[in-house]
Amino acid sequence: MEAPHIAIVPSPGMGHLIPLVEFAKRLVLHHNLSVTLIIPTDGSPSKPQQVILHSLPKTITSVFLPPVSFDDLSDDVKIETRIFTTVTRSLSYLRDSFKVLAATTRLVALVVDPFGTDAFDVAKEFKVSPYIFFPATATALSLCLHLPKLDEAVSGEYRDLPEPVKIPGCVPIHGRDLADAVQDRKNEAYRWVLHHSKRHHLAEGIMVNSFMDLEAGPIKALKEAGKPPVYPVGPLIQTGSTGGADGSDQCLKWLDSQPRGSVLFVSFGSGGTLSHEQLDELALGLEMSEQRFLWVVRSPHEKAANATYFSAESIEDPFDFLPKGFLERTKGLGLVVPSWAPQIQVLSHSSTGGFLTHCGWNSILESVVHGVPLIAWPLYAEQKMTAVMLTEELKVALRPNASENGLVGQEEIAKVVKGLMEEEKGKRLQNRMRDLKDASDEVLSENGSSTKSLSEVVQKWKNLN
Repeated sequence: MEAPHIAIVPSPGMGHLIPLVEFAKRLVLHHNLSVTLIIPTDGSPSKPQQVILHSLPKTITSVFLPPVSFDDLSDDVKIETRIFTTVTRSLSYLRDSFKVLAATTRLVALVVDPFGTDAFDVAKEFKVSPYIFFPATATALSLCLHLPKLDEAVSGEYRDLPEPVKIPGCVPIHGRDLADAVQDRKNEAYRWVLHHSKRHHLAEGIMVNSFMDLEAGPIKALKEAGKPPVYPVGPLIQTGSTGGADGSDQCLKWLDSQPRGSVLFVSFGSGGTLSHEQLDELALGLEMSEQRFLWVVRSPHEKAANATYFSAESIEDPFDFLPKGFLERTKGLGLVVPSWAPQIQVLSHSSTGGFLTHCGWNSILESVVHGVPLIAWPLYAEQKMTAVMLTEELKVALRPNASENGLVGQEEIAKVVKGLMEEEKGKRLQNRMRDLKDASDEVLSENGSSTKSLSEVVQKWKNLN
């Protein structure tokens, strides 16, 4: 009998493509399924997208749908609205792809991420089972499924609630720390999130990129709720090197010459930037901490009142925006690289002892798998929720306090960096992270809970006509 074929639709953005690609690889390499990635777009494929897709096994094919137009959207619409709109406006193209797949393969299931539930309508037309792969935390999934109730129960903005919000199975979270997309209930992005939250129950199953030891509370609550069934299948992370190799040799050679566990890796992910003023404070805080650091630096995102702003494209020196003399003064202690570093190799390197991160879930899972404790510095999306979980519940991260104007000062940065890299509390975090690393190895082993969870889903697919 022909192998079951799975259509996977990632919404735009590397943060969604990467885990869905890893999920696809697991399906074809461990379960002998075949997969087509159908990718909605609002323009030409990016270089990182192409690099990832070219490296895939032959049993994973990929199709870019024709780009949709945003001409009628105002420039200030939120990123979530753009992503949702891209998927919705691609449905007729998706239908065309489905016609081809239904005629040429044994197409049994459609897997979308949380932004893609409108594609379920196409799956229904073709009598294909709809599933969700949730690439973020089980905590965020719990919020997603609870949001329709919350929406009815609360008037006004969640951020103004005096008490923390209780989400089933999760540590209570202040409204101001909930995901960005639910912070302004009058905004279209909120209406989109609510719309998709209400459609999650149409899925025949939701696979979440997490595991029991990492998020026992929310996973237990989600399983007890029972419908739709939730399957923890994580941690699925990228392995090996990916793109941008020009900087990797420099980073890894430098790490080779540093003492074991002595380096703090500082990176805000592919989309994270800081203001000019905040970059200054971070640079001076790293210097003041007197700890070794490897910093992936990106140009600041707006003009500071007292500084000339340079965009990355317009300057010869990619570090022109750093404080004067900073590079010279920290020469023996730190390495600063522009825009990109081989994150997997850095986190798995024996010299890396900590990670200052924006709390993107892919980065967090990579830290867990490699046992690296954290400094949590959330920037956008659901990252504040993740930071609360990492600091208050799991106790594997320290979080610097911002002043009233939202700026994290250099003294606070130096204190937290020293705390992680030198002090007793840092050692406690490190031990806790090592336990999670062992647990992450265990759940993905042959008889591990995540392996069994995914096998359960695959068995369902294999039984479909």
